[in-house]
Amino acid sequence: MSKQKTVYTCAECGATSPKWQGQCPGCGAWNTLSETLLEKPGGNRFQSLAPPARLQQLSEIEARESERIPTGISEFDRALGGGLVAGGVVLIGGDPGIGKSTLLLQALARLSEQLPALYVSGEESGEQVALRARRLGLEASRMKLLAEINLEKILATLQAEKPRVAVIDSIQTLWSDQLSSAPGSVAQVRECAAQLTRLAKQLGVTVILVGHVTKEGALAGPRVLEHIVDTVLYFEGDTHSSFRLIRAFKNRFGAINELGVFAMTEKGLKGVSNPSALFLSGHGQQVPGTCILVTQEGTRPLLVEIQALVDQAHGNPRRLTVGLDSQRLAMLLAVLHRHAGIVCFDQDVFVNAVGGVRISEPAADLSVLLSIISSLKNKALPSKLVVFGEVGLAGEIRPAPRGQERLREAAKLGFTHALVPEANCPRQAMAGMTVIGVSRIEEAVEKLRAID
Repeated sequence: MSKQKTVYTCAECGATSPKWQGQCPGCGAWNTLSETLLEKPGGNRFQSLAPPARLQQLSEIEARESERIPTGISEFDRALGGGLVAGGVVLIGGDPGIGKSTLLLQALARLSEQLPALYVSGEESGEQVALRARRLGLEASRMKLLAEINLEKILATLQAEKPRVAVIDSIQTLWSDQLSSAPGSVAQVRECAAQLTRLAKQLGVTVILVGHVTKEGALAGPRVLEHIVDTVLYFEGDTHSSFRLIRAFKNRFGAINELGVFAMTEKGLKGVSNPSALFLSGHGQQVPGTCILVTQEGTRPLLVEIQALVDQAHGNPRRLTVGLDSQRLAMLLAVLHRHAGIVCFDQDVFVNAVGGVRISEPAADLSVLLSIISSLKNKALPSKLVVFGEVGLAGEIRPAPRGQERLREAAKLGFTHALVPEANCPRQAMAGMTVIGVSRIEEAVEKLRAID
């Protein structure tokens, strides 16, 4: 028998090379080429999803809003942008044991009460899924289950049953007869995802794919997988904590960076109606080094407690952050020294965002600096004060988007003072809220002393 030929395929972009190279010739990534068997051409496996296209003007095309399918779990619907879309493909990833299968089992059990739903399990047997459903109190669900990893059998079942929603758990366990490589390889993942996406668009079936993640936290498999699907969701959170965050990083039918907050209980994942309470420590008394930030996650304003600890350095000063950008912290400390005259070059500075939330927006700058000043001077900030604003290298404080929504959320939760950029001050006074506008960092330090 002749030896089967092999090629080297990039895990990032899917490009191929006849021999191994340290750098991918397609995308330039390093150490991403892996050996796979060269597939024999088996004809055209893909067919057009629509009749041959004709040239037409944009004004002639009728634009229709996509119909949403609510899952019955409000926080999951928020992350999806309002619910599932018929014919849409959703990819959800996260660390092992974070709760992906639990959430989808709960959502599919509720959906099966209104429309046909199918759960395809490639990692667990039917008995294991039934045991989990019984533990979650879902044993009376009318959801249909298929324990199968062969792609052709799954596609045949979808065509015969025609469910409205189907969950594939997980895409890395599937394999196709058209390919000879092992399940989970770049070729298998790309082929299976493409075939499922094609069928979803053709039949109008909403397909939810569960994806594994690498040790760096990225979705395993070729990067083209994220380009194929319509929505990409990530589960975040510590497996040792009972709280989980689900965030949208791509959504063709809604806003990105939407955040859904869940609590893991004995009966599965439950949505948290007031997530700001999770990120506020609720100290019994005023504590130095803490500042309340009003951040924006998608369309939702969240109140997060920023904690700072400034201590005498023994040797080289350390700069550590949890949930924030450490490079930005070094820049803010330089701004604080240059424009406010507060020196921290001989101090260790540690900054933490309470609750495990990750904050990437620059509107957290002002609250980080004020918490550092509070810890350095060992003087607590007012307990009913909220802060937000971006700090520039010249010491100016720039406005944050959706400032009015942030202030209304803070007032609703009982906060009475707000230190915000001048441009974010409301034109009319807010009931129960005193808003103080500042334009520079030194001005913010002076105004802070005047607040009771």
